Amino acid sequence: MKKLASSAALSERADRIARRSRADNWKKPPRRIETSECITCDSCLRGCPEEFGAVFDRGLDVVIVPELCSGCPACVLECPVDCIYVDEDWTPTDDAMWNHIELTAESAA
Repeated sequence: MKKLASSAALSERADRIARRSRADNWKKPPRRIETSECITCDSCLRGCPEEFGAVFDRGLDVVIVPELCSGCPACVLECPVDCIYVDEDWTPTDDAMWNHIELTAESAA
């Protein structure tokens, strides 16, 4: 059973969304999904801890937003096809995805 995040943890997530940046104290690089290997089962989306909420459906693909990903292995452990990797060379998320994230966050509130 998935543990519910505290209101403080969710507030920190909202702050990361507003700043569009990773937490300063995160030492691990974010994860990424190799779309050519992904079967779009959404197991990673459901497995991502609520306080990070870093996995999103984007059209036909499932993506991890690096600014929201702490680098924890929760999604990796859920993936049935092992298509999630460490992303040492991640690039900032584009504005279109941030707009989607902000709309998703507003509808959840």
